[in-house]
Amino acid sequence: MTSRTDRSISELLSDVLAQLAKLIGNEFDLAKAELSTKAGQMGRGVMMIGAGAVFMIPALILLLMAAAAALMHAGYSDPVAYLLTGAGAGAIAAILVGVGMSRLSADELKPSMTLEQLQRDKVAAKEMLQ
Repeated sequence: MTSRTDRSISELLSDVLAQLAKLIGNEFDLAKAELSTKAGQMGRGVMMIGAGAVFMIPALILLLMAAAAALMHAGYSDPVAYLLTGAGAGAIAAILVGVGMSRLSADELKPSMTLEQLQRDKVAAKEMLQ
């Protein structure tokens, strides 16, 4: 068995390439794990949007009917009362869609840990080859 000091360049290069291959394999494993987590996060965001829509629709209809009735009793004409309640419903819908979209944004889903680790590995590989 040869000691570390009298190894040939081909043996050293072979070790470097083996370590680099192992490192790349580990990076792929990390990327798969992180992307799986991000996919789960995206799925939960979509589920929350769907659940919010299912529960919000009947409640919103009843609330809009009550609000329109209250405006009519307050002296507003029917069309104005419905227009005002429709605008309120539109504002609520915009808020819900905004929250859902923020959970599905590209920045939230980007595998940032993997990208940072790849940058560190790139530097380490350059140092190993020098």
